[in-house]
This record gives sequence, structure tokens and C-alpha cells, in this order.
Amino acid sequence: MIIKNGEELGLSPLRRLAIDLIEAGIRSVQPDRVMPSVLSFNPSSRTLDILGHRFQIPGRLFVVGGGKASGALAVSLEKIISPDHIRAGLVAGKSGNYPTRLVEVVNTGHPIPDERSVQAAGRIPGFRDRFNINGEDLVVCLISGGGSALLSSPASEISLSDKQQAVDILIKSGADIAEINVVRKHLSKIKGGNLGRHFFPAQVVSLIISDVSDNDPSIIASGLTAADTSTFDDALGVISRHKLVARIPPKVINHLMKGRDGGVPDTPKSLPNCRNFIIADNQLALAAMKARAKELGRRVWISPSYISGETASAARLAVADIIGGKHHEFNTVVFGGETAPVVPLTAGAGGRNQHYALVALQELRTIPGEWLVASVGTDGSDFMPDVAGAMADSNTQEQANRLGLNLTEFTESFDSHSAFKRLGNSLLMTGDTGTNVGDLVLYLLGG
Repeated sequence: MIIKNGEELGLSPLRRLAIDLIEAGIRSVQPDRVMPSVLSFNPSSRTLDILGHRFQIPGRLFVVGGGKASGALAVSLEKIISPDHIRAGLVAGKSGNYPTRLVEVVNTGHPIPDERSVQAAGRIPGFRDRFNINGEDLVVCLISGGGSALLSSPASEISLSDKQQAVDILIKSGADIAEINVVRKHLSKIKGGNLGRHFFPAQVVSLIISDVSDNDPSIIASGLTAADTSTFDDALGVISRHKLVARIPPKVINHLMKGRDGGVPDTPKSLPNCRNFIIADNQLALAAMKARAKELGRRVWISPSYISGETASAARLAVADIIGGKHHEFNTVVFGGETAPVVPLTAGAGGRNQHYALVALQELRTIPGEWLVASVGTDGSDFMPDVAGAMADSNTQEQANRLGLNLTEFTESFDSHSAFKRLGNSLLMTGDTGTNVGDLVLYLLGG
């Protein structure tokens, strides 16, 4: 079971159904399921086939990368390409033990980078000189969401502390992941395509599990091997738009201004030696949930658009559509995406998924009969270890009434975790799932 406390949570048929569907979604985007369907290796001809694209390897093969799924991706890669055919490898993940034989998996800091993130980000580019990587070699880069923090190489004028503060402020500002990563790319020596450029003239092929809406490889993990169209001016625009200039460390602002004025080289706008392949995404998880729900006789509506925007507003809008009858033909409504919470300076505990579920719980209280809402991060971490998100139903609302909890107070103080701890039987516990395709939001109506 991916959800470790599923038995504890499954107090009703609707809850057990929710657990079943969420597990189907997360299971479908596990690297050990995805990789064999997109990748093959012929040892005699030393060719790598990725989604029908063939890459000849005259020289050696190296493996690098970073992201919440990178450890599991490395394990799967070694099953397809024997370690005997890999010269060296290093990827940065978040947590967990991955039984690789040759590719080293190190755990670093997330969502805020730490010294381990810096060390890993220094070792990977070091492969070029250490092994004299050249145009005969192939570098396979394993990338997924989370790589922005797990690999951190601050620009020369910026300290790790400066970058940590800037990232923390941005994450809590309501900026979406694309905006956050525009800034990250311009504070880094390896992001925004710089890692891919670093390995030139070697071929670089990236296998990417996407956690962003349009599968843009320049956004995922801040585009380690993707050409970047954004500029230093765009990064300054993000900070200005969210009114953060006075809060961001001065050295960060100064670096971005220096880059805007031409004093720092911008990110590469083309990378002829790099190819990026999306091998799994949020849509794949949604399709698996839909198939499983239909198999169980449910009438399913999958949102065609990625859920986004400020977390509470997104939750209220989705519930308003349900109450208003927009999905009246369906008893199972599923969204995929990633919202952006605006977190007060004195916030309590809990991430965007718990916050979403708490807001939706209050909005759904007037619906008659049985109902359930669940919001879960496919990576297994909702801004805290082990907790992937939360589920709530009509019984949860009754429990809140019995306990006399003012849920609005918990919402306003961004303390959803404390609310669900008090309510009980709500928190979805998974630990690290080994993948990351953003969030899944599920509404179930009726028995």
C-alpha cells in the first residue's frame, strides 16, 4: 500500500474508494512502471532507445540528475541498462534508500536547499573534468520535480543563506512554480540549461517526470538541461509583481540587476547537445484514476485544465461548480495540478494539500448526503515529511461540530495540519513515494 494508514482511514465505502483511486493514480507514475515502457538498451550495438528515438553511444555512458523521483529512476535505469555499461553516476534525491549498484543516490534538502544540495550540485558538473567527458560520450540526466532545491549551486555573488531566504519567501508568496523557477534559474550556476551546456559537446538526454502543467522542461527542476527563454528582467518582474523587493536579500536583488544590465551572462537560449523526454506526468495519473473509477462503476469527470492559482480560491471555485451543478452527471470529480498558497508570516503547520482539503471541507458542509474530498501530493510530502495531504467527508464535518472547532480560524492561520490532527482520521500518510507529478484532488459524491 502506498498510503500507509489506509486501513485506519478507510472507515466507510467512500473512503476506501478514495484510497483505491489515489493509489491507482500514484502507482501509475512510479518509475518502475514507466521506465520499461519508454526506454530500452541494446548492449551489442550500444544504442539507447527512448520513445522511438535512438541514441548511439560510441564512448561511455554517465548518469546524473536530481529530483524527488531521481532515486527510483536510477534503480529502474540500472535494471534496463546493466551497471556494467555505465561508467559513473550521481543523482540527488529527497529521502529513502534506493538499491542501486553503481549510480550513487544522495539525499539533499527540500523544499529549501541545504549544504548537501550544494555539495551534490558541485559534484555532478565535476564529472566532466574528472572523467574527461567528450563528444563520444552520452550523459543521461534523470530529472523530476524537486530538483530545484535538491541541486543548488548559488551564483558567485550569492550565499546559500541568501538563496534559502529568497526561495522560502517566494514559496509562501503565492507565486506559481513557473514564476519561482524563473528566479531560481537566474540565481544558479547549473539551472536554466547551464548543466546541459556544461557537458557540451557530449550528448545529453534527459528522462523527465513532470510536475508542471504544460510539461515544459525549462520549468521542471528549473530546467537543468533545457534552453531557457526567460531573462534576468523576468526574474526581477516576478519579485516586483508579488511585492517582495523589500523582503528578498539585497545581494539577490543586486545579482539580478547586474544580470539585467549585462554584467552576468544569461541562461543559454539554445542547447543543441540536449534532448528532453517527458516520460510521466499528471495526466497519466489522472487517466489511471479514471480507468479505475470506471472499472468500479463510477461516473467520472476529469478536469481538462490544470488546477492552479491561490489554494483557498481554487478550492472554493471547484466546490462552487459542484454545488452549482456543473458536474451533476458525475459522482466522481478529479482535478490535477498544483496550487500556490499565500502563507501568513505567523502560519501554523500544513502544506497546500491539507489547506485545500480544509477549505473544501467548510465549503461542502451544506451538501446533503455523503461526500468526500481528498487532496494529495503525489510525491508524498505536503510541506512536511510523511504527510501527503488530507481527506475529509461529511462525518469529518460532524466531528468538527462535536468538538466545537472553529475551522475558519485554522484556515486563516494556515494551520490545517493542527485542525486535521484534532479531527482525526484525515491525514494521508505515505512517506516518500519515489515519484512526483504534482497534486491530485478528488471529490466523491454519494455512496
